[in-house]
Amino acid sequence: MRRSHTLNLGTGLFVVLGFAALTFLTTQTTSHGLSFGSSPHYDLTAKFDNIGDLKVGAPVSMSGVEIGRVVGISFDSKEYKAVVSMRINQRYNQIPTDSDASIYTQGLLGGKFIGLTAGGAETYLKDKDQIDFTQSAFVLENLIGQLLANFAKSGGDSGKSNADAPAGADPKAPEAHKTEAHK
Repeated sequence: MRRSHTLNLGTGLFVVLGFAALTFLTTQTTSHGLSFGSSPHYDLTAKFDNIGDLKVGAPVSMSGVEIGRVVGISFDSKEYKAVVSMRINQRYNQIPTDSDASIYTQGLLGGKFIGLTAGGAETYLKDKDQIDFTQSAFVLENLIGQLLANFAKSGGDSGKSNADAPAGADPKAPEAHKTEAHK
C-alpha cells in the first residue's frame, strides 16, 4: 500500500513538472509569451513593398530594445502594399514623426522583426499615425535568383574548352559539319 502511494505521488509530481517545463518552453519559443494584462499602448501602421515572412506577434524594436509588437498584417489593394499594424508600449511615446521602419531578420535563419530608427523631427507619432519611411524585407531567395541570372548572363558557360572544336572552326558558330553517323 505504501509503495503504490509513493509511486502515485512520484508520477503526479513528474506530470506537474512536465507541464511546467512545457509552459516555460512555450513562452520562450513563441513570440507572444504569456501576457496577463494589457499595458497602455498606442497603434501605428507602416506600408511595405515586401514583408517577407514577417508574422503577427513579431517584435518591434528601437536601438535593440523591444518597444512593441506587430498586431496585424493586411494588404492595401490600391497601392499594392502590405500594411503592418504595430502596438507600441505607451512608455515609448516620443518617437519622431520622420522615423523610419525597416524589416530585419533575427540572426541568420531567425524570424523577422521591425526595427524603428529615430528621425530628427520635433513632433512625435501618436495613436493611429502612419510611418511613411519604410524599407522592405531583404528576401534571400530574390538575391540568389539575381546572382544566378547574372551568372548565366555573364557567360556561365565560359569555362567550355575550345579543344573539342574542329581545327579552323569558329567555336561560337553553330556546328557546320556532321559525321555520317549523325545524319
